[in-house]
Amino acid sequence: MNQFFLTMKITYLGHSSFHIETQGVNIILDPFISPNPLAKDIDIAKIKADYILLSHGHEDHIYDVEAIVSNNLEAIVVANYEIVSYFGKKGIPGHPMNTGGTKEFPFGSVRMENALHSSSFPDGSYAGCPAGFTLRIEDKTLYYAGDTDVFGDMKMIGERNPIDLAFLPIGDNFTMGIDGALQAADLLGVDKFVGMHFDTFPPIAVDAEKTAGAALKAQKELLLLGVGHSLNL
Repeated sequence: MNQFFLTMKITYLGHSSFHIETQGVNIILDPFISPNPLAKDIDIAKIKADYILLSHGHEDHIYDVEAIVSNNLEAIVVANYEIVSYFGKKGIPGHPMNTGGTKEFPFGSVRMENALHSSSFPDGSYAGCPAGFTLRIEDKTLYYAGDTDVFGDMKMIGERNPIDLAFLPIGDNFTMGIDGALQAADLLGVDKFVGMHFDTFPPIAVDAEKTAGAALKAQKELLLLGVGHSLNL
């Protein structure tokens, strides 16, 4: 085995939150953990974070930012200008981006993509445009859709960089459901994707067997990770 081969470990923290560990760098996506009863076994205090990527300002995507930063004082928030400014006023450092922009970080690159959703802070104030992310890490490309419906420009996202793994919402009601996610997978050109934004609240509860069956019928591999479970890429 090549001793220089690097493995990326991706752990599901519940809802739409993930922890990515790569090259000794820890990346968190949309942390909503402590209020989520499905994530009751996740210890916030033990989460390592160097970068926290936020797709939009809704509480169920930013709730645990301050708690995580309190244990990771060098952590940097990566999000749109409005979200970075919001946390900047709380003394949390950040790097602002906007849709279409790409930034090189020590672990790889982040491109901010469009998303079809709304975005506001818990106090109702404007939180900028919602987004997704394309991440180039090591030799892999990850696409994190954020909260969104399927949209035609996903085809361009997939054509720009062949995607190794996509993270797509499947819970319906507030985002696309499984049918939309399967359309998105086709547009992105992926045969395998991780489901997210499901089961946390009654309106987004899914029938796991029916959902997996729909993916199987569409000849797609849907990964429904248990909270706290990991995969290596």
